[in-house]
Amino acid sequence: MSFNIQDDRSDDSIMSEINMTPMVDVMLVLLIIFIITLPVIQQAVKIELPKANSVRNEVKPESVQLTIDGKGQIFWNSTAIDLKTFDGYAQKAAQKEPQPEINLRADKSVKYEYVAQVLAASRRAGLTKLGFVTEPD
Repeated sequence: MSFNIQDDRSDDSIMSEINMTPMVDVMLVLLIIFIITLPVIQQAVKIELPKANSVRNEVKPESVQLTIDGKGQIFWNSTAIDLKTFDGYAQKAAQKEPQPEINLRADKSVKYEYVAQVLAASRRAGLTKLGFVTEPD
């Protein structure tokens, strides 16, 4: 950029102006350079990429309905069993990979003793996925 300073001895004021022509010239040259180089940058090698499925195939664990009725009777998926038979079922279920989810449904009138026995047997067998099922109010 250049400044034009007029030196008139007769006039006491100094006149200063910024010459905008060189800046406009530079901007136009840069614009032309970018317009020319942009299509060159966007060119790429055309290839056909392989298709892949990114969804994981997760195996859902089976669900076992464990029910204790008001009398303390244990049901494994609607099959009546006793506590010793439950120990065997629980050990077999603990060996499976992935472990099945045990949904424990206990009657509201059942003694806590029966629920505690089932929980203790489940822990001894190594079952880790045990959930309590209730009904909303």
